[in-house]
Amino acid sequence: MKGADLVMKVLQQHGVDSIFGYPGGAIMPIYDAIYHSPVKHYLCRHEQGGAFSAIGYARSSGKVGVCLATSGPGATNLITSLADALLDSVPLVAITGQVSQGVMGTDAFQEIDVLGLSLPVTKHSFLVEHIDALEDTLHQAFALAQSGRPGPVLVDIPKNIQQAEVSCNLKPVSAAPKSSLPQVAADQLHQARALIAAAERPIAYIGGGVHMADAIAELQQFLTESAMPSVTTLKAMGSVAKDNPYYLGMLGMHGTQAANLAVQQCDLLVCLGARFDDRVTGKLDSFAPHAKVIQLDIDPAEINKLRRPDCAMLGDMKQVLPAISTATHCQPWLEHCLALKQQHGWRYDHPGERIYAPLFLKQLSDRLPDNSVVCCDVGQHQMWVAQHMRFNHPRNHLSSGGLGTMGFGLPAAIGAKLARPEDTVLAVCGDGSFMMNVQELGTIKRFRLPVKIVVVDNQRLGMVKQWQQLFFNERYSETDLSDNPDFVALAAAFAIPGHTISRKDEVADAMEAMLTWPGPYLLHVRIDEQDNVWPLVPPGAANEDMLTERAQ
Repeated sequence: MKGADLVMKVLQQHGVDSIFGYPGGAIMPIYDAIYHSPVKHYLCRHEQGGAFSAIGYARSSGKVGVCLATSGPGATNLITSLADALLDSVPLVAITGQVSQGVMGTDAFQEIDVLGLSLPVTKHSFLVEHIDALEDTLHQAFALAQSGRPGPVLVDIPKNIQQAEVSCNLKPVSAAPKSSLPQVAADQLHQARALIAAAERPIAYIGGGVHMADAIAELQQFLTESAMPSVTTLKAMGSVAKDNPYYLGMLGMHGTQAANLAVQQCDLLVCLGARFDDRVTGKLDSFAPHAKVIQLDIDPAEINKLRRPDCAMLGDMKQVLPAISTATHCQPWLEHCLALKQQHGWRYDHPGERIYAPLFLKQLSDRLPDNSVVCCDVGQHQMWVAQHMRFNHPRNHLSSGGLGTMGFGLPAAIGAKLARPEDTVLAVCGDGSFMMNVQELGTIKRFRLPVKIVVVDNQRLGMVKQWQQLFFNERYSETDLSDNPDFVALAAAFAIPGHTISRKDEVADAMEAMLTWPGPYLLHVRIDEQDNVWPLVPPGAANEDMLTERAQ
């Protein structure tokens, strides 16, 4: 068979049933092999959209996402998505076509050094230089994408290798070997248990590494046995059971007041699969200033990177969490955290007739089935979703965390819907972010995907506008989007029905119409341009120095 046929056979061996991409000259042999392959290809309308769909597929299912692109502009259009997958640790295999080896290095049509260009934004990149290396390279790509800390891997395949003849005798694929993580030493486990037992004000600081380690059940047991309050990062939302009374919410720049204040007051911070990101810590040297730190991670690069822990453990979360679980004796602290939660709870008593986004999203969350997937773009609406919607698993909340990529939500929802066709999938988009990958409405139309789309429209680049208001003396430079298109008419051009609402008394009927419609649906929600996201930790400030709406 040809190299292109081998690519499709290896994908099948790895259980790939869906791939996302866009054809072009240098990858045409692989697309010819797709024609007769049982692997389903989903034509997206931009390579970035295809890669984000693969990311949505991976994040909502736990499988490896796969995307394809041609050489030159096709490959360069993947770069943003690869960076997004790298910073959010998403297992992704990207396959690109490359010009034939005979013209490589001659500035041939659509030739670009994809290997060099992708190295900073991938876990690993390959350029296949001989047909005999193709099969092993693809197997390595899948192994690397899933092992250790997951991430994106790129395989660049010259066109002549795709066309070359190769043996039909494929090697069998065995189960992926477990990463050879170092065993946590007994004295480290003892030290961690001793720190937990001695703490009077402990907090579990939970990151995305917990669910990537498939350790949600172990986390729940750890929190139950230790009776320890908890906070999460954006990517870890849904890790803690909804009914856990000591879950204080997301921490950081737009975290809850209760979460931020409790972390600043704690005497022990148990960091589980989190990385002390600047959006979490605020002013780093003032973050949890009275706390000793236990840090558990799979990536040695994260240990000591930003905060030196008192007890560092490099190992498997599923094994270590049960081994350090021990009871705490901190009833006064638990009562204090409950009081913080009560004192600083959300208020939804917004005056006037206009729709208040936090209340709208809370109402929407209350109406969604428990296993719904919500995919966010980036901006004010993203933070409102994190603050006011509730999730029962991190795979049900897909948001571009580390890179903060506008245009993520709509294509990610496409991948999530294909991964989980029986579950409700919702894309929550800002009016600015929605236009970044609006062409993917064509993908939804072609494949008749019943994705629900909510466009939260304040006719502004809301988050930038908020910063201009607070920190740039109200100089609103290039954040006015009052010339937005008619979003409902735009959706109708893709045979997607929709409706526009602007008043609170329209919300209930509009939600019912969207959620009961059997196909895709766009709900255009107009909100006040003056509404901002609170609380907000100003840049360079400590987390306890939050700005709040009530203080404005």
